[in-house]
Amino acid sequence: MSALFEIRNALETMEGDGAEVKRLLPIHGFMNFDPIVLWDHFDIGPGSGFPDHPHRGFEAITYLFSGAMQHADNLGNRSTVLPGGAQRFTAGSGLVHSEMPGVDDRTTGIQLWINLPKRLKQVPPAYQQVDAEQIPVETFAGGRKRIIVGGDEAVQLLTPVKYLDIELDAAATYAEPLDPNHRGLVYVVKGDVELNGCHLTAGQAVFMEQTDRLTFAARTACQMMVCFGQPHGEPIRQYGPFVD
Repeated sequence: MSALFEIRNALETMEGDGAEVKRLLPIHGFMNFDPIVLWDHFDIGPGSGFPDHPHRGFEAITYLFSGAMQHADNLGNRSTVLPGGAQRFTAGSGLVHSEMPGVDDRTTGIQLWINLPKRLKQVPPAYQQVDAEQIPVETFAGGRKRIIVGGDEAVQLLTPVKYLDIELDAAATYAEPLDPNHRGLVYVVKGDVELNGCHLTAGQAVFMEQTDRLTFAARTACQMMVCFGQPHGEPIRQYGPFVD
């Protein structure tokens, strides 16, 4: 069973203090895809980043491809995330934090926001860092899969979510089962791939629902991020750094 929702191109824009991002959402006319409320593929140079700013009402994961990201918040957390690692903060009732690059080179990765259900909007804020070696890796013929969310050892969220980093060699194939009650996206970081019969290239994503299986066929060596979660089915009030 597979129901294609829509193929979208990431929109190049600026965010924070000089950070370049390829954004899927929120953008005008496409604010969210319950439970996903933000997706940015960021590229940050030295001297740029995300200085102190507030958040409320969701959970965020920053996953790094390259460079280093220094996190600081008003809960007293101070940490540095390195390539292959991730950090999660639960904004809940509210926090203030910053994310600034920690190397004199480009820092790249994905920032993902997952909405909290109404009953959890006021949970106390919290923070978790997961280093690269803590994220489970599964290898298979022609590729590998890193399980960022969806395994006991990695990032923990308050919403059921599967969040994967999949790499395939050219001409490799792979299939990933999904919960058909979940909805989400597949974003191509690099390369060309056929996904459930659709051709996607770097910077493109397909948003899907009522899907129980993803079938990949790599045209070139490629990397994809897969994120599917349980929708809350509630109105989403989203403005700037807050999701109420």
